[in-house]
Amino acid sequence: MTEEIIIAGFGGQGVLSMGKILAYSGIMQNQEVSWMPSYGPEMRGGTANVTVILSDERISSPYLKLFDTAIILNQQSMDKFENTVKPGGILIYDPNGISVHPVRKDIKIFQVEATKLAAEMGNKKIFNMIILGGFLKEKPIVKLENVIEGLKKSLSERYHFLIPLNEEAINKGMESITPYKMKEKVIE
Repeated sequence: MTEEIIIAGFGGQGVLSMGKILAYSGIMQNQEVSWMPSYGPEMRGGTANVTVILSDERISSPYLKLFDTAIILNQQSMDKFENTVKPGGILIYDPNGISVHPVRKDIKIFQVEATKLAAEMGNKKIFNMIILGGFLKEKPIVKLENVIEGLKKSLSERYHFLIPLNEEAINKGMESITPYKMKEKVIE
């Protein structure tokens, strides 16, 4: 098993921490792991992405051009990474702020309305955990208990009281992910 993932969005959306939690979760399962962040100097509000590879075999390089899964959190990332998903792979995105939706027919496309759900749950910082839950529903490559352990490793101890809320957010994402239905173009 090897899963090659790109997570991309704005700085401040929890892109890098989502990748770090996945990486820690893989380590807990004795998998080989690569976590390679990329972000501009502007960080919050600028674009950020992270490549995560989880494998049962040795990882030869953290640098990838194509991915099994793309988790997309803004339009710039959709424009840049939609075409990097391998045929047969999956693309997961939050439709909030996306004006040009994905159009590929050779991949599976899913939506998670994480911005809306995080607002309903009263904490916009759990947005990334809702997205992560949706991903884990479609690709259960790490066990939920290992994700919780990964949260404990990546969150400062003073924020451990938020772990139950994060777990609730993951479960909400698992319940809320839906296949994306492309609208047919109407020719007049």
